[in-house]
Amino acid sequence: MDPVQSVALAGSVAQHDLSMWALFLRSDIIVKLVMISLVLASFWCWAIIFDKLMRIRQLYNRAEQFEESFWSGGSLEELYDRIGSRPLDPMSSIFVAAMREWRRSAAKGMADRETVRASLPQRIDRVMNVTLGREMELLERRLGFLASVGSTAPFIGLFGTVWGIMNSFQSIAATKNTSLAVVAPGIAEALFATALGLVAAIPAVIAYNKISSDLDRYSKRLENFAGEFGAILSRQLEEKV
Repeated sequence: MDPVQSVALAGSVAQHDLSMWALFLRSDIIVKLVMISLVLASFWCWAIIFDKLMRIRQLYNRAEQFEESFWSGGSLEELYDRIGSRPLDPMSSIFVAAMREWRRSAAKGMADRETVRASLPQRIDRVMNVTLGREMELLERRLGFLASVGSTAPFIGLFGTVWGIMNSFQSIAATKNTSLAVVAPGIAEALFATALGLVAAIPAVIAYNKISSDLDRYSKRLENFAGEFGAILSRQLEEKV
C-alpha cells in the first residue's frame, strides 16, 4: 500500500470513528461548549449529591444521640452546659437557642411574673422557629442547582443536537452526498449532546427528589421536637410562677 492510500485509509478510519472522544473532537465549537458545560454540571451535581447524602446521614445519627440524651431523664441545665455554645446539629441548635432564652429570663429574676407567664413561651417558640428556619436554609443550600440542572440540562443538550444537525445538513449540501457513511458521524455528534444532557439531568432530578424528601422528614422531626420542648418549658414555667 502506497503512502497516499495509507493516508486516505487513516482519514477514513478517523472520519468513521464514533467513540465519545472522537465525536467530541469533531464537533462544532458551539457543540463543544455545550458538551463541556453539561459535563461540568454533571460533576458538580454529583459532588452536591454525595455531600448532601452524607450530611443527612450524619444529621440523623446526631439527632438519635441528642434525643437519647434529652429523653434520658437528666437535667436540661446539665445537658445545656455540656453542649455549650457550639451545637453540632440543628436539633441541638434549637435546644440551645431555647435554653439560652430561658436562662436570660431567669437571670432577670422574672420580676413581672404575669408578663413572663404570657410572653416567655411565645418568645421561646419564636426563637426555636427562627433557629429551625435558619438551619433548614443552610441544609437546603445548593439544592436549587440540582433542580436547575434537572430541568434545563435536557434542553441544553437538545440545543447542541439541533446545532449539530444543522451543521450536518450543511455538510451534506456542500458534499452533495447523502450516504449513511457521510450522514452518520454528524448525526452521532449531534445526538451525543442530548445524551450528555440526559446523563446530567436524570441523576440530578432523582437526587433532588430524594434529598428534598429526606430534608422534609427531618424538618418535621425538628418541628416535633421544638413543639415538645416548648411544652416542657411551659410546664416548668407554670410550676415556678
